[in-house]
Amino acid sequence: MAVTELGRKATVACPFCATLNRVDLGRLPDRPKCGHCGRPILVDRPVAVTDATVEAVLAGTTVPVVMDCYADWCGPCKIMAPALDDLAHERAGEVLVTKLDTDRNQATAQRFNVRAIPTLIVFREGREVARHAGVLARRELDALVGPTGQP
Repeated sequence: MAVTELGRKATVACPFCATLNRVDLGRLPDRPKCGHCGRPILVDRPVAVTDATVEAVLAGTTVPVVMDCYADWCGPCKIMAPALDDLAHERAGEVLVTKLDTDRNQATAQRFNVRAIPTLIVFREGREVARHAGVLARRELDALVGPTGQP
């Protein structure tokens, strides 16, 4: 394992049973599984966060976290989705892309003062470091997230 892969961890909720799992991002080729139900934990796509899980995800993840605050009915949010899917796939293990449904998770939306959707918030070490409201092109999204070669 390369030195840059050491210490890259993420806490994510299983999409099947909602159990929080600690994932070693340096071992993604081993296909991590949920410790409770045994089903796959996939971090090469956006991972849902909720009011109940967002704090554990932010606190337990050592790579940058991109949180997409969206709503199912929002047209601009639907336009943004493919770029976030690509980011999650291409930078799996370097960045954790999360999605927060602001209609279903209003406490977290209020906590982070989300006033428009889509709103993208980038966290490093659990702290907000960047924010953008509205649609971004992929290259602008990469610039917002910034380099990930830092622990």
